[in-house]
Amino acid sequence: MCGRYALNHRPADLIRIFELIGCADFGPRYNIAPTAEIPVVRLAPEGGRVAHLLRWGLVPHWAKDPAIGAKLNNARGETVAEKPSFRDAFRRRRCIVPATGFYEWKAEGRVKLPHYISAPDGEPLALGGLWESWRAPDGNILRTCCIVTTGPNAVMAPIHDRMPVILSREDWQTWLAGPPDDALALVHPCPDAMLHAWPVSRRVSRAAEEGEDLILPLTERETP
Repeated sequence: MCGRYALNHRPADLIRIFELIGCADFGPRYNIAPTAEIPVVRLAPEGGRVAHLLRWGLVPHWAKDPAIGAKLNNARGETVAEKPSFRDAFRRRRCIVPATGFYEWKAEGRVKLPHYISAPDGEPLALGGLWESWRAPDGNILRTCCIVTTGPNAVMAPIHDRMPVILSREDWQTWLAGPPDDALALVHPCPDAMLHAWPVSRRVSRAAEEGEDLILPLTERETP
């Protein structure tokens, strides 16, 4: 699964890297949790890519209660094309969630030690996602998203048995606009060389914690 991530790249960075024609304003965050408003790259109706703020936690368009989104922050890639909660979005509304890095927890006995995973070159990771529009009874529109997950690569396997789908640059457009079968072929672990990981402070386990120090490696003198 993917339940926490960091994004300290700025809007100008996303505009340049993802070749956006528009981007919402946002500040750096180091402990983003579900229900937060997060920058999401989508295709604009007139063509081109834009980044808008969507709530993390997918609310299907047919849902009667938006509270369902609290349980749908991730979509398993193995069933994303068939599961009712995700299949419509997978067919028509795929997106990219930019992340400087993400967290996962490794079980060590009775303790779970968080690890931070990012790209060795410091570039943002392009996490495969889905988005939806939900209309409230009063007519207001709520736009939400989720992150698609898959099995682990060799970097992630010692930490956790799931990881986000991480898209290579050459696959971004296929994920956003290609046929569903072509997008489904991208649901697999990314190459090992795209990631490196290290243990970080357990402070990140508390959603209220924030700050650049959360992604710093633990030193030998520190306790988890």
